[in-house]
Amino acid sequence: MEREFIDHLNRKVTLNDLPQRIISLCPAITETLFALRAGDRIVGRTRYCIFPEDRVKQVPIVGGTKEMDLDKIRALKPDLIVMEKEENTAEMVAALEKDFPVYVAEVQSIPDAYRLIQSLGGLTGRDAEAAQLIEEIRTSFQTLPKRTGQRVAYVIWKNPYMTVGKDTYIESVLKQLGFSVPFTEMEGRYPAVTEADFQQANLDFIFLASEPFPFREKHLAEFQKICPETKVICVEGEMFWYGARMKIAADYFENLMITLLEESKNEKS
Repeated sequence: MEREFIDHLNRKVTLNDLPQRIISLCPAITETLFALRAGDRIVGRTRYCIFPEDRVKQVPIVGGTKEMDLDKIRALKPDLIVMEKEENTAEMVAALEKDFPVYVAEVQSIPDAYRLIQSLGGLTGRDAEAAQLIEEIRTSFQTLPKRTGQRVAYVIWKNPYMTVGKDTYIESVLKQLGFSVPFTEMEGRYPAVTEADFQQANLDFIFLASEPFPFREKHLAEFQKICPETKVICVEGEMFWYGARMKIAADYFENLMITLLEESKNEKS
């Protein structure tokens, strides 16, 4: 039975039936499909699709998020390809939609993430599972402790320094946690910033994400030198993925906030 969907970019996507051969070109989407009990229908993924670790390794790799092996994708005969506007390129979408149904998501906020889960549930016939996952995430996020307007820069890259800016899922999460996010007035969603920008931003915290640039403990001193009065910590970038990881991330965020609160109390005493 033919089914029609409108994706997040207002494109019409027509499926002949429930998809049985899905290719996911976005790591967060791949993990979410498994969480919705549709993982056994995934026949292709990117090399960056690493969760769930115990099951995803069995799925063939068809490239990365910015490049793909079109011949390998054709050989897998997908009846649905799921992509994300930021993760993948417009050129990839254009090449694939000539031959396959392509559903493109766009996630820039927590509400967008809920919409993605709902959309994946509809596409795969897992509406009930999607509704349950959304409710579990929503409940866990509502009870998280919050900061009161403290300013945090979430750094994702080095040489040049790049931070999270406006209209991003991570910005939405940080605001949900009660933080104020600087650099949102700058051009682009992930603006390049200078040492002077950090120094002038009056930051309470600098979060160094473990991905896409692999920030580690060894980088703390570099940023502490730039902003001596700012608390600099490393955070797990994967916990700032949208989709199914949000459920796991809630506990991580709670522990992070408690740690920051305790350290703040110790510094004052």
